[in-house]
Amino acid sequence: MISAYTGTQVRTAEEPLLAAGLGGVLMQRAAHGLAAGIINELRTRGRRLYGARVVVLTGKGNNGGDGLFAAALLAGRGMRTTAVLTSDGAHTDALAAFERAGGRVHRLAPETLPKLAAEAAGADVVIDAVMGTGARGGLRGSAADLATALLAAHRPGLVVACDLPSGVDADTGEAAGPVLPADLTVTFGAAKAGLLADPGADYAGRVQVVPIGIEKYLPMPSLRRLDPEDLGALLPSPPRRAHKYSRGVLGIVAGSADYPGAAVLACRGALAAGAGMVRYLGPPAVADLVRQSCPEVVCSTGSVADNRVQAWLVGSGMGPGDHEQLKRARDAVASGLPIVADAGALPALPDILAPQVVLTPHAGELAALLTRLGADTGREAVEAGTLAAVRRAAGLTEATVLLKGATTLVASPFQDFYSQSDGTPWLATAGSGDVLAGVIGALLAQVGSDVGRFRDAGIDPDEHWAAIAALGAALHGLAGRSASEARWGGPITAGVIADAIPDAWGKVSMLSSVGFPERHSRGQRLR
Repeated sequence: MISAYTGTQVRTAEEPLLAAGLGGVLMQRAAHGLAAGIINELRTRGRRLYGARVVVLTGKGNNGGDGLFAAALLAGRGMRTTAVLTSDGAHTDALAAFERAGGRVHRLAPETLPKLAAEAAGADVVIDAVMGTGARGGLRGSAADLATALLAAHRPGLVVACDLPSGVDADTGEAAGPVLPADLTVTFGAAKAGLLADPGADYAGRVQVVPIGIEKYLPMPSLRRLDPEDLGALLPSPPRRAHKYSRGVLGIVAGSADYPGAAVLACRGALAAGAGMVRYLGPPAVADLVRQSCPEVVCSTGSVADNRVQAWLVGSGMGPGDHEQLKRARDAVASGLPIVADAGALPALPDILAPQVVLTPHAGELAALLTRLGADTGREAVEAGTLAAVRRAAGLTEATVLLKGATTLVASPFQDFYSQSDGTPWLATAGSGDVLAGVIGALLAQVGSDVGRFRDAGIDPDEHWAAIAALGAALHGLAGRSASEARWGGPITAGVIADAIPDAWGKVSMLSSVGFPERHSRGQRLR
């Protein structure tokens, strides 16, 4: 499991070592990790080291010091290094070490901007070391002009962010432009929460964590991400004497005359994700389509009270005019059972819910939900601050909220947060969310009293609803990625995603049993 922390948490963890006079040691460890990450990336890309041109953009703080020390190490490997000082000051010792290594130094000013922008745009490597975790707001003045010029010019060969891209908030992932997108972010001590939430994740590229010795001082993480090994450990496994009822029965209230396919896709997702039985409630015409597509599903036109299930899925493919279906959705929520509430059900549910209710909005639906609850918010605001938005929604509704997106975020009313980014952009296809709802619903139905596996993974059993939602998002993402890769990276449909779920499940279960030998003490790559 990958743990991420706020900038404040990381700086607090550094304090005992700083008080012991080890600040220089921390900086050297960070610089060595940054230099090693750049060297490894160049080698992976088949690029030369000797003679490579490196431009490091530096601020006046410790982040700039990390970048200068790393650039000095790269100069020692025969690289041609240039430092662009974006402020009046620079870390004294780091700048001296950089100059001793033969690096050239230029101060950024309006008159030098065009020349330095051209040099950076033509470099093999650009190191962004202007702003660190303690900074607030974006680049200003000439530094902002330089970033704008680089964005407008031909992209440099490799952009590497030192700790985090300048302008990305370490705590929330909010970005104050202009931000230079990184191909690789080498971050120190621990992953920063803002790197695992959009839009920060848009700018971070691949994230590599370099241990620097503060790890034992870190508190409970601000944000967590399940990796494939976690999935294998957390996905349910039926005992030898299991039967269809003990395996988990999911009730589905979905679909309408306008969107009958949503019910079919939700049922397919649930069946693929291991539900022992699926019961469908809906209009007769939709039920007929479900029977044709999924003969395993038991269809009915009865009421919620007439059906014995362990969990409910409600809302997929429903609109404000589907009164009978919406009444069933409200009855399902009133049952007190675990619920996944999607799409059309979201506007029809009570304002205050419960942790076992998992809401699955996209950004527009979350904006509408927040506005209805008195937090007037537009879609653009949600997309600009996804972590803050999902946190606020969980607090207001007291439900577990899963915000769908390139990075899927999950927040519980206990302020337990997950971030999953396992999929492919091809998952953005009609019906994909219906399959995801089915997957989460099936996992909710299967959990029963078997929460020991969550405890074993360090997850509070009383707060496992968010973990289940994250588990479903991860499985759905891996299935989509696998399905696309089977088509040489090409497009996929929602039905294909559902078909790929059992394979993805089997692969992570197998990987969990054999372990991950590529994990080692030098660092951890998040993606």
